[in-house]
Amino acid sequence: MVNRPGMIAPEIAEAYGVGIHTVTKTWAQHEAWPAPAGKRGRYKEYSAADVDTFVREHIQRPTVALEPERLYTAQQLEEAGIGITAGTIRADLTRGRWPEPDADEHGVNQWKGGTVTAVMTTRRSYRRAPKES
Repeated sequence: MVNRPGMIAPEIAEAYGVGIHTVTKTWAQHEAWPAPAGKRGRYKEYSAADVDTFVREHIQRPTVALEPERLYTAQQLEEAGIGITAGTIRADLTRGRWPEPDADEHGVNQWKGGTVTAVMTTRRSYRRAPKES
């Protein structure tokens, strides 16, 4: 994904399809964000490989293979490891941020795997760093 060995914030933002504010005020504040490898102009420069590793480990949602035509409940989706909880699915459905169910059997909402896969490709991750004890 990355062609040059070092990247500055505007390049990182463009490469990953986010705003520069996300890079400088959110990602760079994370404790796992890589240390600067130098400076270019007014921006700190970071190793492209280290940035890519950070994004894979802390930003991108895990890819889960769901059967496209199978119906899943919110709980089954959570257990499948899609990266969000059943409670979040229910709350987002209420707020219009999750698609309407593909089926509603006996009052239980169910979504096809294909529907969930499509919505998860556009959903951002908000994984937090592990808390220290």
